[in-house]
Amino acid sequence: MSTDGTGSAVSTRWELFVVAALLALPVAVAPGTGVNPTLVSLWGLVNVGAPGSSLGIDIYPVWTYFATQPRSFGSLPASIRVWPLATAFHLVATISAGSGVAVGREDRRVTGGLLVLAALASLWVAVGVAGRFGAGTASGWPAVLPVGAVATLSVAASAYRHDLRAVVIRG
Repeated sequence: MSTDGTGSAVSTRWELFVVAALLALPVAVAPGTGVNPTLVSLWGLVNVGAPGSSLGIDIYPVWTYFATQPRSFGSLPASIRVWPLATAFHLVATISAGSGVAVGREDRRVTGGLLVLAALASLWVAVGVAGRFGAGTASGWPAVLPVGAVATLSVAASAYRHDLRAVVIRG
């Protein structure tokens, strides 16, 4: 059984809270029209400052995006196809940490590894979004912020680094 360096063999309530909070962070913040950004979340697109919206926010869920997409899933850009995978990695990491808190059974290496995979998948989505916004131009990659990937990798590195290090060192 692995530990986090503090003697804990499972995630703490605080670690579970932080891992679950990652589900609410946007994967990327993309420039919108004018000063109104689009938040690309694990659950869909959130357009801030949307005209005609009573709250100034327009939400387009990811399942609606895939259900109304005229192209087949396989013909979509790879960064769009990996979007549900990023969501799945985040969800399974949350379930893993939750099992540690709820029933005292968790492999912290799995939780940390899932967070690293979630960060990589989120980064892939953010890079794809940047490409659609004209990467390399004034409105491209520098303007698309990969918030989710940075936050997820930070949580994996800070909370699960000892467990992940054990995997790399012991192979």
